[in-house]
Amino acid sequence: MSALHLIRDGAVAELRLDNPGKLNALTIPMLEALDAHCAELERDPAIRAVIVTAEGDRAFCAGADINAWSDLPPADFARHWVRDGHRIFDRLARLSRPTVAAISGHAFGGGLELASACDIRVIAPAATLALPEAGVGIVPGWSGTQRLARLLPEPVLKEMALFGRRLSAERALALGFVAEIADDAPAAARAIAEKALGQSPRATEVAKYMIHGAVGEDSSAMIEALGSGMIAASADKAEGVAAFRAKRKPDFSGK
Repeated sequence: MSALHLIRDGAVAELRLDNPGKLNALTIPMLEALDAHCAELERDPAIRAVIVTAEGDRAFCAGADINAWSDLPPADFARHWVRDGHRIFDRLARLSRPTVAAISGHAFGGGLELASACDIRVIAPAATLALPEAGVGIVPGWSGTQRLARLLPEPVLKEMALFGRRLSAERALALGFVAEIADDAPAAARAIAEKALGQSPRATEVAKYMIHGAVGEDSSAMIEALGSGMIAASADKAEGVAAFRAKRKPDFSGK
């Protein structure tokens, strides 16, 4: 059984890392569970917001479990571990529902990249953020040099990736990387997520697509999703489908 669970509570879903004994380090089964849960959430209209959280307060996630990747051949490391992880984190980032990360403990490496894939983040006062990959001879591989470059100033990202410096909760707040500092990060994340329940779900979905298109988060797919959603509501689409099924020439009205 994977140590990453999907928990539903009304219209809010929670993706919870549950491996506190290993500081919630990510394993292949956990990544596979995240992929499957995101696919399930995307198809569940009852879910209006998603929280990503973890058991324990020592670490939100210490990154990828070194035992899961350290012995992989170079080609498999690049082709599977990095690319599959990147694809799965992208799936979380591109969920149509608003997402909030509750960072109760340290978020390092892949754990920071996981939190970065959420729309906003809440952090506990003592939690820190880091990219320690260079200290074990590797580089960030799940968007730590890409998505994070859109969320943090370049010099700050270089401090973390090149020099191993940690980012405090206070500095992360000042930089706008987190929405707030809270003693109970999961409760604060829940309060924020519940705010989405009072918003139009279609409006928040489209607004998220528009913002992602502007910042380069899968811009081509976002543009086509927006265009397809608009055309799917048209009278011409209904007429085109009806004509195809009736094997006749469509009579488009432009409406």
